[in-house]
Amino acid sequence: MDGHGNGRLLLVEDDGEIRQMLGGFLGAECFEVVFAADGEEALKRFSEGSYSLVLLDLRLPGRSGLEVLGEIRKKSTVPVLILSAKDTDSDKALGLSLGADDYVTKPFSVTEVLARIKANIRRSTEYAGGLFGEGVPGGGIPGGGQRPAGEGEPVPGTALRWGKLVLDPVTFSVEKDGKPVSLTVKEFEILRLFLRNPKRVYTKAALYAKVWEDEFLADENAIQVHVSRLRNKIEDDPKNPRCIVTVWGIGYRLGEEPAGEGRHREERYMEEGRTGEGRMGNGPHSEGRS
Repeated sequence: MDGHGNGRLLLVEDDGEIRQMLGGFLGAECFEVVFAADGEEALKRFSEGSYSLVLLDLRLPGRSGLEVLGEIRKKSTVPVLILSAKDTDSDKALGLSLGADDYVTKPFSVTEVLARIKANIRRSTEYAGGLFGEGVPGGGIPGGGQRPAGEGEPVPGTALRWGKLVLDPVTFSVEKDGKPVSLTVKEFEILRLFLRNPKRVYTKAALYAKVWEDEFLADENAIQVHVSRLRNKIEDDPKNPRCIVTVWGIGYRLGEEPAGEGRHREERYMEEGRTGEGRMGNGPHSEGRS
C-alpha cells in the first residue's frame, strides 16, 4: 500500500500538538493518516474516502464528537476509537452506546493507542473476512469491534438457528426468513452468545464482560441500547421481544422458540449444495423488554 500497509486512519482532533504527535507516530508505524480539526471537517473527510478506523475526540469545536459518531453510525460500521479527556463512566458509556468500539482517556500512551488500533482493525478484518472470504486491510471495513464472543470456538460448518433466524459463525452472517440481516460486530457478538448458550441468563455485567472484554460500567445504557438495536433488526415485534428477552432484575436470556418452529438447535451445513429452509448465503452482511 505504498508504505501504508497497516491501513488508513481518520484522526479527528482539535489539538494541533496531539494531531502532529500522534499522526507522526502512526505514520511511522505504516498507517496512512487523514486529519480533521473539527466536526464538520471530520464528516467531510469521512464522506470522501474509506477508512480502517476512526480516532475521534469528543470535545470538538462546532459539532461535537458524539454528533460526529452518530452521523458515522448512520452510514458505516467502521471501528471508532474515542480519544477524550472526559474520564467519567457516564461519558464512556454514552460513547459506547452510540456505537464506539473503544475508548482511551487523555493523557494517553501512544503505544497503548497503537495497540488498541491494531486490535480493533484485526478483529474487524476477521469479521469482514468471514463475510466476504477475505480481509479488507486499509479499506472500509464492515463491522467494528471485536471478533464475536462465545463460550468456545465455533464448529466449522455449523449454523445456529432460532425460529426464522440462522446465524453462521463461520461466514459471520445472519439471515431471517432467508434474507440477510446486517448487524454490527457487537450486535453479532450478543446474538451469537445467546444462541450458543440458550439456557443461560446473562447479567448486564456478564454480558458486557463477554462482548466488550472490559470492566462493567455503572451506567447500563450501553448494554440496553445495543440490545434494543439488535431487537429492532431480528424481532418481529421489537416492543414485545421473543428472541432476546429480559429477565427482570437480572439481565437477558434467549427466549423459547415459537411453537411449531422447533427447538433451538445447531444445524450442520455442507460447504456445497446447501438446501432447505434457512439456507445460508455468502451475503454482505420473567420476560419482557428493558
